Amino acid sequence: MKDYEIKVLDEDDLLFANHLKNLGIQKNVALTLTYLLNVEEASSREIEIGTGLRQPEISLALCYMKSNGWISGRLVKVNRKGRPMHVYSLKVTLEYIFEHYEEIVYNNSQESILKIQRVKDFLKNTEK
Repeated sequence: MKDYEIKVLDEDDLLFANHLKNLGIQKNVALTLTYLLNVEEASSREIEIGTGLRQPEISLALCYMKSNGWISGRLVKVNRKGRPMHVYSLKVTLEYIFEHYEEIVYNNSQESILKIQRVKDFLKNTEK
């Protein structure tokens, strides 16, 4: 049997992930992102152990992150037999991810302002 070390999120990491959740980032994405910020690369099994998330939650988070172009993945042969393992790493900075969420918040606020303006315009037209 081989010794193998897996990093686990500590209290400060969980606090950081909680701050990310408060920004509107989904819990599974926040925890997966926090884990990947602390390692060069990790398999989904390592992320599962390190974050305490279940495999389906990690798959959803990785799918979301991959669709936004935040992570890269590659196959690694573990043994001569069996399937190769996928390992993932961040390929963008945290600042880039923050900009993504800032844009979402900005667009949502613009939509809300537009809706309010439409109601105001409607009320002006009905008062005539």
